[in-house]
Amino acid sequence: MRSIWKGAISFGLISIPVKLYSATEERDVAFHQVRRSDGSRIRYKRVAATDGEEVPYSEIAKGYELTDGETVVLTDEDFANLPLSTSRAIEVLEFVPLEQVDPIYFAKSYYLEPDKMAAKPYVLLRDALESSGRVALVKIALRQREQLATLRVRDGIFVLETMLWPDEVRTPDFPFLEEDIQARPQELAMAGSLIDMLAGDFDPAKFGDGYRAALLEVIDAKIAGREIVAPPAEEKAAPAGDLMAALRASIEAARAGRPSGGAASTAQAEPEAEPSAEAETETAEAREPATAGAKGRSGTSGTKKPAAKKPAAKSAPAKTTSKSASTGQKTAPGKSASTKTAAKTSTRRSA
Repeated sequence: MRSIWKGAISFGLISIPVKLYSATEERDVAFHQVRRSDGSRIRYKRVAATDGEEVPYSEIAKGYELTDGETVVLTDEDFANLPLSTSRAIEVLEFVPLEQVDPIYFAKSYYLEPDKMAAKPYVLLRDALESSGRVALVKIALRQREQLATLRVRDGIFVLETMLWPDEVRTPDFPFLEEDIQARPQELAMAGSLIDMLAGDFDPAKFGDGYRAALLEVIDAKIAGREIVAPPAEEKAAPAGDLMAALRASIEAARAGRPSGGAASTAQAEPEAEPSAEAETETAEAREPATAGAKGRSGTSGTKKPAAKKPAAKSAPAKTTSKSASTGQKTAPGKSASTKTAAKTSTRRSA
């Protein structure tokens, strides 16, 4: 690695000379713009907009455009005269808990290596900071720009994380934040079960850039003159019309995709979490349509009276007798006049 900055950590009256290195690098596949017919590189010229003449690097300066369209030209000398107190120093401002620093502020990571003669104070500050459980909030000037940063320990090395200033973080302003949207307890239980099934310890080595690997395969096939075989398209999740059904399907998919050992351990750890959530959901879903249907039929929001119960199949015979209004004959106990009349009518029709 090649250092990109040299300075010193300023900690009280202690100064620790260090070198700064980029801690990360992009692994994107780089391309050039070329002519399609023969692959010839396309070059761009730096030309002035007023006359179209090409401008050499020695004549290029920075310009700040005003609201009225005029431009203020700033040269390297103008930037060199700016009073940057942290131009060659990493000034420690205070020590804060790491959990209080929102990751949205982090911009880029750098490693700090001590000079040969500064290894002892470097290790002293490193061990003291690591045992404190805090991170150092510092200021540093990189590329003629003063930045806020944090200093923490990783694998025995100081890691400098440059940060955005508070006014560089946008405030979210979305209409749905003003709406009263609440998830049902059953949905939260199902979502919690899905999170538990997919829970694990962070291991970045388990993941890879599938797109980059496929792109390199395409390039290798082009070089070798092989036929390029398109990878199978992945099934995309459809918009969830029924949220509960989508959650259940997600849990089933997670269960099927997890190795048998992991599924068994999950089932043993929480044997009742998922069934209880589903049972509660089905009970609530069965209850809500019934209530809505009752309200719709009655036309009011009150409770509908229950239907009258049917008499028992066998009942005690009545002791009294009565005359039929149409025949004037007595009916046997327990039989109605209408039954007697219906029997006579049926006999006459058959005759």
